[in-house]
Order: sequence, then C-alpha cells, then structure tokens
Amino acid sequence: MSQDLKPDPVPISILRTLLRLMVLLVIVVAVNLLLNWVLDLSHRTQTRNVMFGVIFLMLLAYVILIAIPFVPGIEVGLSLIFMRGDDVVVFVYAATVVGLMLAFLAGRFTPYSYLRRVFLDLRLIRASELLEKVQPLDREQRLVLLRERLPKLLRPLLINYRYLAIAVLINIPGNALIGGGGGILMVAGLSRLFSITAMLITLLLAVSPVPLMVLLFDFEIMPN
Repeated sequence: MSQDLKPDPVPISILRTLLRLMVLLVIVVAVNLLLNWVLDLSHRTQTRNVMFGVIFLMLLAYVILIAIPFVPGIEVGLSLIFMRGDDVVVFVYAATVVGLMLAFLAGRFTPYSYLRRVFLDLRLIRASELLEKVQPLDREQRLVLLRERLPKLLRPLLINYRYLAIAVLINIPGNALIGGGGGILMVAGLSRLFSITAMLITLLLAVSPVPLMVLLFDFEIMPN
C-alpha cells in the first residue's frame, strides 16, 4: 500500500465512520419527516394547489430515498400510484430513473482516494489495496482484472451482459438485502465499467414494465 493513505488510529476512524453514518441518518429522517408532514397536509386539505405541492414533494423525497443504498424508497412511488393512479405514473417512472441515475453518478464521480479512506477507516485493508491497483486502469483493463477474479460461471453475465445484470438486479424482489436500487447503481458507478449513456438507456428500459402495464393495460398494482 502506498504511503499517502494509512489507517488512522482506531478512535479517529470510528469517529469519522460515525459521522458519515449520522449524515445519512439525518438525510433519511429529514425526508421521512417531510413525507409525514406532506401526507398529513394532504389529509387536511384537498385543494388542487395543495395536492400539486404534495405530489411534487413526494416525488422529490422519492428521488432522494431511492438513491440511498439500503434505504427502501419504492414504497413512496407505489403510494403515489395508489393515490393518483395513472395520472402520476409517468412522473413516478421519471423520478425512479432520476434517483437511480443520481446513485450511479454519485458512485461514478466519487474519488477513489475518498473511498479508500472509507475502507481504511473500516479496516478493510485488502479492499483499499484493490482500489489502489484498479485506480490507474482503463475500462478494458478493469474488465480483464474482473474476468480473472470472477468464477467462470459468472463471467459471461457480469462482463459481457453487465447492463442486463443491472436491469435484473434492480427488479428482483428483496434487492434491499444487497443495497437496493441505490446501492446497486452506486457500486456500478464506482466500478467505472459502465458508460453514463448506456446506463441511462438501461434504466429507462428496466424501470418501464410496471408503468407500461399501468398505462397500457389498466393494470392495478393493488386490486380493489
């Protein structure tokens, strides 16, 4: 490992890790408080302007929540569809794509030096060393390295069909256990193996089945 980044003393590492977790917690709590206030407002007032504001704020909260790893956010989008039906399904679809792209871009543009510091604070020395090895490589070199490290059965899916793998992962039930949509897209961004344009197209297609069923076939997510 290079000399520029070494593990700090344990108390400093713990404090820094706790501060990072607190920032995420504050964001999640603030968004949930906003949602509770918005829902309470919608129950008390049903005017057109108020409902427009309610929907806008819920969409904004949804974008933020779905972009955060391990935070369930899809419930907010489904709640909006339950409340307003196909009137908002296009906006929920767009918000889903925006939130997931934000997670991807956050990973894509996170400096490896910062990520290595996070790993060192967690005492993940081998992960930090791997980042140091990967950082100077271009995309093709990273794919070669990945091919060498993956089990043979997973190589075709995670290398040749990696965009398809992302589409499948964000749609499988229970993906919150592996980070949820936000976590999956953030890791994809951190890998630097995906182009921004191709990932946007992947998300536009992968997120579309439910909105299309609602719009084209009058599909009810929650039957009466």
